[in-house]
Amino acid sequence: MVLANDGFDVVLTTDRSMMSNYHGKEFLGFLSTGPIFVTLGPFSFLSEKFHEWLAEPKVKTDKLGRPVQAPYGMRKVEAALIDAGIRAAIIDPDHVDKYLNRAKVLMLSHHDYFGLNPPSSTWAVIVGKEPLNALTFKKFMMRIKPKIDEAKAKNGLKVFVGGPSAWQWLYFPELMNYFGIDMVFDGEAEKLVVDMVERAINGEPIPKYLYVGRRDVPSVDEISTIKGASVNGLIEIGRGCPRGCSFCSVTLRPMRWYPLSKIEEELKVNVRNGVVNGLIHSDDVPLYGSDSIEPDMDKLIALHKLVKSYYKTIAWSHTTLGGFLYGETKYKMGTRLAEIIEDENQDWWGAEVGLETGSRRLAKMIMPGKAAPYKIEDWWTVVTEGLSVMHEVKLIPAVTMIIGLPGETPDDVMETIELVDRMRPYRSLLVPLFYVPMNHVRSDKGGWLYKYNLLPEHIELLKAVFHHSIYWAKDIVNKFYLKGAMNAPVRAAVNYFINYVDKRVSKLEDQLDEIVENMSKQRSETKMTPVKLINEIESSASK
Repeated sequence: MVLANDGFDVVLTTDRSMMSNYHGKEFLGFLSTGPIFVTLGPFSFLSEKFHEWLAEPKVKTDKLGRPVQAPYGMRKVEAALIDAGIRAAIIDPDHVDKYLNRAKVLMLSHHDYFGLNPPSSTWAVIVGKEPLNALTFKKFMMRIKPKIDEAKAKNGLKVFVGGPSAWQWLYFPELMNYFGIDMVFDGEAEKLVVDMVERAINGEPIPKYLYVGRRDVPSVDEISTIKGASVNGLIEIGRGCPRGCSFCSVTLRPMRWYPLSKIEEELKVNVRNGVVNGLIHSDDVPLYGSDSIEPDMDKLIALHKLVKSYYKTIAWSHTTLGGFLYGETKYKMGTRLAEIIEDENQDWWGAEVGLETGSRRLAKMIMPGKAAPYKIEDWWTVVTEGLSVMHEVKLIPAVTMIIGLPGETPDDVMETIELVDRMRPYRSLLVPLFYVPMNHVRSDKGGWLYKYNLLPEHIELLKAVFHHSIYWAKDIVNKFYLKGAMNAPVRAAVNYFINYVDKRVSKLEDQLDEIVENMSKQRSETKMTPVKLINEIESSASK
């Protein structure tokens, strides 16, 4: 293997919307998926700075420019490379420039490179403005592009792009050429990434696109332990989901659970680096250690006791309403876990929960296993009773909903609206996500972002969703999420944001007919081509 004389052979980085700890509050990162939300006339640049401070504050770095906390997925790739004897490091975006002339490979990762994923695309459609995360990535790439070009000419630098939104690059080959992207790595990286990087370092051919299928996903033993702290102490406890929803790529992955010893190793890494609050991540946390949809209470209790022995506070990345309700009904799962989680350091915890649709007809078609072990025909009961249990044990869910599902009719939307009304008594935030059909991201017959079958009923649904979330947001922010004197500045900023959204929604209600007409016009007339996007990138960078 050919190695550089100094520096790192592989540099991993991303933009500020990803390389941040969001004031230690993971879910504040969602604010970066929205557009700049205030305009101050000639001082509009201040509103952008304010939004950046709130949604994507900088993290501390060491003297080499390595962030003290970095996105967990990047930590996994970094660890795999280091374990293979490759000199690799995650570098903060503010420091990456100085390493490119020596590096052999630059690896980029992102959850949403171009703002195509929900909820970024949802905001873009509703407000008609670019989301902050896409804007931040655009500016970052334009800043380092000259350095990339120079490094390619000088030392043959290869550029990889990966992460959950790697697929987005496939719809913009012109952008791949413009930024010098040599490889799109799509899927779980640990098993194949070392070979690809070694090929790039040695000047050997690499594929332009690599998709990691089910046969090539790593086993638990092939997944390296992180070497540095992860953003907000997030650690993985397993991968894969057995529920089989047709709109979700996670169901393509086999289920694998980390043993407690492997989880403890990563807890120790974070605590050694001063991170004592964290999230446990899997696609359905209550299924930890199980090979079905039946929770294993002994393993769940052991997991939570272990994590709480290291972390002061914890949250879950994901759970399901059906699984949580079943676990509570049969095993008192939520109640028993709350007794472990809720102590002198925390009195609640959070999780993301997928509602997707209130239409029982659609639910039966696209996610028949979502309510299991209950019947999907009982979806409304599962939702309301599941939320009721969460409310009682002080688990606060961020409930995602998909708008514009294939085959959705006005009756389906009205059924979802009725379910939202029934959810009002239960503390929760509802997060509307426009369905993103991958085959329509780039189309000659319409825009890659506005290809939605928007109905007047969808606007009514959005109004119901925002009213629910605004109603509960103030309670959650002030009594739970950001309470206390230390959080006062961020709490004030978030309350400002909530009031802004409240006013915005009220204004949108008075413009219902105009919104529907504009959406229809956007679908028929908007055509965002890669050439136009490049021009916008250059124009934005010049400003």
